[in-house]
Amino acid sequence: MSEKNWKLLDGLSNEDFVAVDLETTGLDPKKDRIMEIGAVRVEGGQVTGEYQQLVNPGCPISGLVSGLTGITDEMVRMAPSIGEVLGEFLSFCKTLPIVGHQVMFDYRFLKRAAVNQGESFERSGIDTLALCRAFMPAEEKKNLAAACAFFEIERDQAHRACSDAWDAARLYTQLARSFAKERPELFVPKPLIYKVKRDQPASEKQKEDLRYFIKYHKISLPVRFEELSRSEASRLQDQLILQYGRIRQKSRKD
Repeated sequence: MSEKNWKLLDGLSNEDFVAVDLETTGLDPKKDRIMEIGAVRVEGGQVTGEYQQLVNPGCPISGLVSGLTGITDEMVRMAPSIGEVLGEFLSFCKTLPIVGHQVMFDYRFLKRAAVNQGESFERSGIDTLALCRAFMPAEEKKNLAAACAFFEIERDQAHRACSDAWDAARLYTQLARSFAKERPELFVPKPLIYKVKRDQPASEKQKEDLRYFIKYHKISLPVRFEELSRSEASRLQDQLILQYGRIRQKSRKD
């Protein structure tokens, strides 16, 4: 982007952060997957890096999500998995606090992904949604688009991760310039708390059954069997049975 040398903050203590946004296959980090990561790194008030990466979620993307984000199964089919890009992304973030609009949503997905890859991801963060609730009129909508419009921040492409990360960075900057001296305690990064256990991998029988089901029905799905958890494999099997029906046992040759 042309804003690599964009001066974000002047005379503010919190000049170091990473603005992060994700696009995901759904809203539940226990069931859904990351399909795009976008981030903007700011150090000393200067943009020092931008990160954007499509991610193969290893499961189908619904028509509703594709319609909202513009991301399709075909777009992510050859993209790397979260396990292949997570280390690179964590290195990009360094140990900086995270800024995001409803930042806990993104943090939950990222921490679950990190734990499943054997990585640690303990961070502090600042939620621009919480700041908007503190400083915008009660009657105003406070989603990212509405907040940017209220503060006259020009947006790029909505519902794509990197563009939304830039918007969150711009929004945070505007809020900090306007209100940090008035309420400095609201601009101090606070620990992000989310406890999560590593998912159990899918069993060999689950993967074998899914492979056979997909082959039998001639289904084309961007599924990475080696990355499925037990619960994901079970949910995917239920979804496929609901959509295509069960296989008659006599049709299967062992």
